[in-house]
Amino acid sequence: MFWNGFQLPWRRLRELGIMGLNERNADFILPYNPRRNYPLVDDKRRTKALAMEAGIRVPMLYGVVEIVHEIEQLHTVLEPYEDFVVKPAHGIGGEGILIITGRHNGRYRKIGGTMADDDELGHHVSNVLNGMYSLGGLPDSALIEYRVKFDPIFEHISYQGVPDIRTLVFKGIPVLAMIRLPTRISDGKANLHQGAIGVGIDMATGWTFCGVWHEDPIEQHPDTGGTLSGRQIPHWDDILALTARCHDLVGLGFIGVDIVLDAQYGPMMLEINARPGLSIQLANKIGLLPRLRRIEELRSIPASVDERVKLAKSLALREN
Repeated sequence: MFWNGFQLPWRRLRELGIMGLNERNADFILPYNPRRNYPLVDDKRRTKALAMEAGIRVPMLYGVVEIVHEIEQLHTVLEPYEDFVVKPAHGIGGEGILIITGRHNGRYRKIGGTMADDDELGHHVSNVLNGMYSLGGLPDSALIEYRVKFDPIFEHISYQGVPDIRTLVFKGIPVLAMIRLPTRISDGKANLHQGAIGVGIDMATGWTFCGVWHEDPIEQHPDTGGTLSGRQIPHWDDILALTARCHDLVGLGFIGVDIVLDAQYGPMMLEINARPGLSIQLANKIGLLPRLRRIEELRSIPASVDERVKLAKSLALREN
């Protein structure tokens, strides 16, 4: 692993409180994430329904395709919408997400500017149904939903796609957060393993640090030239409260919550991950373990979301 541009030995990583995947699995996912609750987050349609029942804003669902025969009706279902997103209900790592930004002469304009006709769209949906992008390769369904228009704060630091804010939440307390910024290499998707940028966020204030790209430090977006640090995320307290509520929603102790900032609707919950990655430590240049262990040592966790947000900020201030 690299830290501030230098490769560090394992002993030094331990001193910095860096957590690895094996430790994540053994100490935090297995003890705190009941297997019976995984379907609540692994099925994006189910997660969306739970969030709506709880009054948590999510991108509007336009339609669902569950069987191949329904592909024939896609044109009718999509007719009212100029733009939309198609995603697998059980997709992982951003795979299989198709973003349509507009229409021209009866065809669909994809986020990269290329065009697709009804047959190409139908073929993509068919691949989704066949499980090409789903967890375990099992048969899936395709969700068609509102395309988020990102907040203007991201205008100069994102390439084409929609950035999201990934926050790790432990026992209902937000622990660490980063922005994931799409790039040309990531094809407009906000997934680090596909080439997006991770930018750390000060939990106490919502101000951004410099970023990390392919595990290397980076100060400017490679495609737009925009400076990554020194930007304050709008609605920061609301975002932290939203992530804390997601713990209550699914009953999982260690989760990653993805929030998008829509220019019109504000913070929206995109999805919840029961197996969040650990690159967020690189983006923030801080190890997870000290904060997680402090939370484990607490005698009790506040029931109030507002109190949990205050606690999250105080933990961050204690380490700064």
